[in-house]
Amino acid sequence: MFSIDIDLIKKYDKPGPRYTSYPTAPHFTEEFTKDKFLVEVIATNSNKEMPDLSLYYHLPFCDTLCYFCGCNMIVTRNRDRVAKYIDYLKKEIDLVRTYIAPDRKVAQLHWGGGTPTHLTPSEISDLVSYIKTNFNFRDDSENGCEIDPRELTRDHLVALREGGFNRISMGVQDFNEKVQKAVNRIQPEDMTRQVVDWVRELKFESINLDLIYGLPFQTADTFEKSVDAIIDISPDRIAVFNYAHVPWMKKHMSLIKEEDLPQPEEKLHILKMTIEKLTGAGYTFIGMDHFAKPEDELSIALKEKRLYRNFQGYSTNAGTDLYGMGITSIGQLGRIYSQNQKNEKEYYEMLDNGELPIMKGYTLTDDDILRKDVIMTLMCDFELNMKTIEEKYQINFTTYFAHGLESLKVFMDDDLLSIENGTIKITEMGRLLVRNIAMSFDGYIERKEDAGRYSRTV
Repeated sequence: MFSIDIDLIKKYDKPGPRYTSYPTAPHFTEEFTKDKFLVEVIATNSNKEMPDLSLYYHLPFCDTLCYFCGCNMIVTRNRDRVAKYIDYLKKEIDLVRTYIAPDRKVAQLHWGGGTPTHLTPSEISDLVSYIKTNFNFRDDSENGCEIDPRELTRDHLVALREGGFNRISMGVQDFNEKVQKAVNRIQPEDMTRQVVDWVRELKFESINLDLIYGLPFQTADTFEKSVDAIIDISPDRIAVFNYAHVPWMKKHMSLIKEEDLPQPEEKLHILKMTIEKLTGAGYTFIGMDHFAKPEDELSIALKEKRLYRNFQGYSTNAGTDLYGMGITSIGQLGRIYSQNQKNEKEYYEMLDNGELPIMKGYTLTDDDILRKDVIMTLMCDFELNMKTIEEKYQINFTTYFAHGLESLKVFMDDDLLSIENGTIKITEMGRLLVRNIAMSFDGYIERKEDAGRYSRTV
């Protein structure tokens, strides 16, 4: 366990990217075309060391609206609408598959949303079977799905397990009934425990539970009870996210009364308590907002410097090409990012015309690739050898990143990192603020572009 300095957290609490990509999604542009995407697909197919594939499917539908939700989701109980969407997902699979070399293997599959388990068990079986028919999976592929216990039956989990899913992620947020009512997500503790029991009975390899701090009526004392319950449930991984109240971006968040939200000082006490409790219970602090048991792959990857970061957060599958399918999904391969249409209408129309449903994207410059390497190394390894970067990119690190190194001095003064023998090393406390540290090497923030579009770093 390590102790959290609240005054230090206050000092660095400001908006900043989560760096699931670099450059980040706000820099994607509609000038990016599907032709640029296809050029990169062909290039990665031609690579002698063809990367494995990571497949992401966005299943946006939910049964009810959670007022805190910042995801791209659609609330509906229209089963025909869901069935139509699945049909078009299959169309996209058919189209994407024609461009990918057939012998490339899938190392990672993830279903996100929305609520993927808003699909019926038969729809789950049908879709995963279609995916498995069209793609060649590695025997040890990591196949994860986000679930919602409130509309879940054991049959949903059976369908996922029989379809090859081996990892489950589930939102808890907070077990406090008053908090749940305020955010319109009634999920009693016994419901969560029942689903966890089913997951274990069905021998899924890993379960992750999400908590959110900063929700209405939360205090350090009330939230501590939820944290204690989570520790008792003993999931393999835990994520603790900061609620970002942005009703100007997500209109439904206006249903949460600002006066009910905990004050900034209380939020920091909640965060301090949570981190100290989880690490005290034996969980490894991975970084930012992620925790894992010492024997979990994330903890092992952290020790062996094999952590990777993509749009699903921390992962152990480095170097894969990510193909995102479904509305709003993001792909990441070679030198490009691509994002699909955000609305069903445009998504369907493009697929009906035999077109990849890409709305926007980004082609990385040489400077982007260099900075991405530096930022992702810091985010995942929590240290960086300047000489390695110099040799890889034929630059003088101290000259190229003069501004960034100057920015690091304040972190050094606060014992959040050290620089010795040309190596930047982030301390355990620094992992909590690694977003702030990484921002020192962000070329767009250096150029003073709008940072107000990002969530706060703690």
